[in-house]
Amino acid sequence: MLIETRPYKKIHFGISLGLTVFYSSAVVIIPLLGLFFHSLGIGVSGILEVFSDARILSALYLSFSVGIISALINLFVGFLFAWVLVRYNFPFKKLFDTLIDLPFTLPTAVAGIALTTIYSQKGIIGSFFDTWGIKIAYTPIGIVIALVFIGFPFVVRTVQPVIEELPKELEESARCLGATPFQTFYKVLLPELWPSLLAGTGMAFARGIGEYGSVVFISGNIPGKTEILPLLIVTKLEQYEYEKATSIALVMLLTSFVFMFLINLLQERASKKLS
Repeated sequence: MLIETRPYKKIHFGISLGLTVFYSSAVVIIPLLGLFFHSLGIGVSGILEVFSDARILSALYLSFSVGIISALINLFVGFLFAWVLVRYNFPFKKLFDTLIDLPFTLPTAVAGIALTTIYSQKGIIGSFFDTWGIKIAYTPIGIVIALVFIGFPFVVRTVQPVIEELPKELEESARCLGATPFQTFYKVLLPELWPSLLAGTGMAFARGIGEYGSVVFISGNIPGKTEILPLLIVTKLEQYEYEKATSIALVMLLTSFVFMFLINLLQERASKKLS
């Protein structure tokens, strides 16, 4: 009598799929659904009323504007760091490569205190700019610097492996065919790097708009000027206004999701063109 058995691969796939669904549900989906339903406790009209507050609108505009600006800066700075680390040899290269990961391991509050000390009016760098009438700490400029600091490793570590895998023969062939350095980069290298650049920039943006520890010190928390959304959420929670806090978090979540979805869409299209 023959007994039909299922292939091992299908059983393995079923277990892995089940664990994936369980983990994503417990860690991601269920908490987000809880946030969504808790926000609806005040109704859609209540959520709209929350965002009619000028203070909240100002914080919303500030958080996303500095998030986008810092992500764009990280796009160029991160690519530059990755290119130099891969294509050039110089003293203490390994040390610089290790320092790239420092924002990952450094507590964000420590980073915020250090940046505030350096860029304040009495700091090493801040005092220099203060003589020119430029104030960095307790302004949106300081917030952008903090977000660049905590975000650029995402771009570096995303782009660096792709640059390492690019054969130098591609550049040499383009040069032999008469291409200029700019044409070589734009026509040959950029199409290969574009998906990873988008991914790294998206992660830097997502980290930036939700950052709290490194920003809360250097921003100064001036309502209507340098107050960010994460700080406003904490303030609402301390005042026991849970529905307002979750409403702000929900809008941040939805806006970030749309932004990340568009980036992933562009990344997918770029990958299809490469294939």
